[in-house]
Amino acid sequence: MEKVTGIGGIFIKAKDKQALLDWYAANLGIDAKEWGSTSFTWRDTEDPERSGSTVWSVFPADTKYLDPSTAPFMVNYRVADLDAMLAQLRAAGVTVDEKTDDGEYGKFGWAMDPDGNRIELWQPPEGM
Repeated sequence: MEKVTGIGGIFIKAKDKQALLDWYAANLGIDAKEWGSTSFTWRDTEDPERSGSTVWSVFPADTKYLDPSTAPFMVNYRVADLDAMLAQLRAAGVTVDEKTDDGEYGKFGWAMDPDGNRIELWQPPEGM
């Protein structure tokens, strides 16, 4: 059975992106870059030489990236084998986006949970 291996990112919609970024910076010390994102780095407990990261990002309220969900957030889950995970979800009757992306930052796929929240699945490239 394919399983999630970690959290790759948290994406939040904001009515006022800059105001929300400023609030998180002032109150939680999250220093997002000018494009609205930051990465938290960590070490793999089973292989401490291997590091990874979790992205935190704020999007404008009118972003289409989280569609068709109407939720103001999306979680990106790390997976070891995206194709196997998507096949497993389809076999279980889950709504899975037909589109996938494969590029410099790895492979990405999307599905909807039972509450209508869009989830992103990410297979990082080797070594990431």
